[in-house]
Amino acid sequence: MQDPLQHLHSLVNAIQPLSEDDWLALSSIWKPFQTRRKEIVTTIGEKEKHLYFVIEGVQRVYYLDEQNREATIVFTYAPSFGGVVDSLLLEQPSRYYYETLTPSRFLKAPYSELKLLMNERPAIERMVRLGLTQTLSGVMERLVEVQCFSSEDKFRKLLLRSPHILQLVPHKYLANYLGIDPTNFSKLVNKVRI
Repeated sequence: MQDPLQHLHSLVNAIQPLSEDDWLALSSIWKPFQTRRKEIVTTIGEKEKHLYFVIEGVQRVYYLDEQNREATIVFTYAPSFGGVVDSLLLEQPSRYYYETLTPSRFLKAPYSELKLLMNERPAIERMVRLGLTQTLSGVMERLVEVQCFSSEDKFRKLLLRSPHILQLVPHKYLANYLGIDPTNFSKLVNKVRI
């Protein structure tokens, strides 16, 4: 099994390659962390203090309204970053939960240390900014899908973007993510082929 830091290095390089010195500085702040299934890593009202790098497992960020209705916002799985990023970067209480759907292993970096590195090392700050820009682009695309696409088109788009997602994430969470009734979602799973 490949070292988790090698996976992290590959993802960082895909965003913006770093010099050896910058990579050594960045890699030194990450520590292993693991959770059980259905564990809340970050809760509403708590400031997100860590950036997570997913090694294994599936997680979700979700919103819970006053009537206990859930809205799944995003899924994370290896190899990707995770956590409640707006709470982390704004250093404000989270409006969302970050929950593990399966037993999960991570590397986690304290934001206080990441922030110092971003202030001291422009290449690290640029890599983080580019990664966030790519994420924002994906969020904008998803907003268009939510507001303009039919249920079937949202489902097709999800399968094109992440063809393996049906095997990773329980269908009830995928239906919630897409804003589709679970019964209709089951019909789409049986009907739509990509």
